Amino acid sequence: MSWIAKTASPNGLRVFETAARHLSFTAAARELRSTQSAVSQQIRALEEQLGLPLFERIYRGVKLTEAGHALFVSVQEGFATIDRTIDRLQHKLRHPHVNILTDFSFAAYWLMPRLPRFRERHPHIDVRIVTNQGVLDWRAQEVDVAIVFCDERMLASGVPLLFCEDVFPVCSPGFLQQHGPIPDLEALSKAPLLTLTAEQGLRWLDWPSYFEQLGGMTHLESSELTFNNYTLLIQAAIAGQGIGMGWQGLVDDMLEKGMLVGLQDLRLRSPRGYGLVDARPDSPGEAKRALQEWVLECSFQERDA
Repeated sequence: MSWIAKTASPNGLRVFETAARHLSFTAAARELRSTQSAVSQQIRALEEQLGLPLFERIYRGVKLTEAGHALFVSVQEGFATIDRTIDRLQHKLRHPHVNILTDFSFAAYWLMPRLPRFRERHPHIDVRIVTNQGVLDWRAQEVDVAIVFCDERMLASGVPLLFCEDVFPVCSPGFLQQHGPIPDLEALSKAPLLTLTAEQGLRWLDWPSYFEQLGGMTHLESSELTFNNYTLLIQAAIAGQGIGMGWQGLVDDMLEKGMLVGLQDLRLRSPRGYGLVDARPDSPGEAKRALQEWVLECSFQERDA
């Protein structure tokens, strides 16, 4: 602790800051709801404590000495830091926050369209979304909840399942009109397929796995367009550039709006799916609990619909 902090009272420094800002003991007294004489006494006591003159008394006012100006700059910076910290702490108390980690696709196609309902129910909770399209490691990031695509092992460990991996080919109405009908895997295999890169395909179903599991059919990927981002792939499908793989739960809104057509006869379901991970189980909180309950409620309602 500095010598000034030991000898100067916080109230004395506050009076000094006000007087220095106004360059007037009278104006400082008005702001502090005090008297000119009381302010003058506080300043004189501070000067005696520090052994330094802080003001020069001039005709009809005061001006800062060199020492007074240096102290004024430091005191203003210190009070500003204290005020910002108090504001931040009070905001955190009034507006608890929850950090969610998920991939671009889930954030764009599932979470964001539904999030206004959560904010209507919990307007005091600030939601922060962290997205990553690669491998999602919530242990290395400051997040409270992770919504990730889970394999059978993760789901067996107790991670709540939001919805299963339920997939089917999707394309634009115009593409289907031009290239259809596509009633079976044989016809599908001859169509231009939009493909995710291997990193994504290893987590989700890719076209070779899809053809093998649905019909025992070997299909080598020969698509003209390959993406490392599912949202871009879906935009390409909407634009009529080929057939993409659609995940139930992610493409629902675009199907309802007629932007995409789902080839439902070629549907395939796997035991994997999106799960809700408590990234910090040792750190409970009201905001995190509310978010978890809301996500599970939405998924249950949609699965039962």
